[in-house]
Amino acid sequence: MKSFAFVFPGQGSQSVGMLDGWGDHPVVAETLREASDALGENVAQLIQEGPKEALALTTNTQPVMLVAGVAAWRVWNAEGGAAPVALAGHSLGEYSALVASGVLTLAQAAPLVRLRAAAMQEAVPVGTGAMAAILGMEASKVIAGCAEAAASFGPGTSEVVEAVNFNDPIQTVIAGTKAAVDKACEVLKASGAKRALPLPVSAPFHSSLMKPAAEKLREALAGVSLAAPAIPVVNNVDVAVCSDADAIREALYRQAFGAVRWVECVQALKARGVTHIVECGPGKVLAGLTKRIDPELVGAAVFDTASLAEARELLA
Repeated sequence: MKSFAFVFPGQGSQSVGMLDGWGDHPVVAETLREASDALGENVAQLIQEGPKEALALTTNTQPVMLVAGVAAWRVWNAEGGAAPVALAGHSLGEYSALVASGVLTLAQAAPLVRLRAAAMQEAVPVGTGAMAAILGMEASKVIAGCAEAAASFGPGTSEVVEAVNFNDPIQTVIAGTKAAVDKACEVLKASGAKRALPLPVSAPFHSSLMKPAAEKLREALAGVSLAAPAIPVVNNVDVAVCSDADAIREALYRQAFGAVRWVECVQALKARGVTHIVECGPGKVLAGLTKRIDPELVGAAVFDTASLAEARELLA
């Protein structure tokens, strides 16, 4: 058996019918029932029927992506899949990783994730924040360009723009107030970025503007009992593995307004001896990033019965 890690995707990989590839697998049905009970609504119907616009609302996207990741993980185990060496999740995906590791139950995580989503949406009025993906430029230059753009508004400004997702060596996402993000896009394109793509999101996730949301999340986390992880989870904010409950809570709190250091997370997994990184949940975004971060690593995905069989064969 190859040495592998499971990673869980975040917001953006959702789609209507994204669990259809599992057919009527009883583990998926049970996972949907658990989440529906925890949230007091029919999660299966939302995922299966949408509409797309409802699924794209942050307060829905975050819980459904959690459920989809956990469902794939549970099917893997139910079908006799081997245990990974470590786990990680991109942004929201970290909650799926914590459920997979046994730190949180799905019944605990689903309401937490919905609260996180609602608090993030409330922290910055729609239309005043923005995010953009900067392609074809190394991260250090993106950070410098953001600083230059923010400084252009003069001292004491409330305009903010920061590098918030380090997705691969030449793809970094920036976030902040709309005017500052627009300015940073201008500055970065003039400095040599291949593209600066505005993202269709409703809030500037992982920026310092999310601090009010993080405070609400911290309050909620204080009332949740966490178990010790059964499998190490590499977190986003420190690229560290925590086993202490308070340290895990603190990392989740800071993750809400801190950058997703995904390049370093993947490198940390490799440093643990991992040769294969398997994306667990809808889409293949993280599998694609894996190859761009380190060509020596093999990326795969598990999102339906066929891809699960392929992954098992790959890892044998």
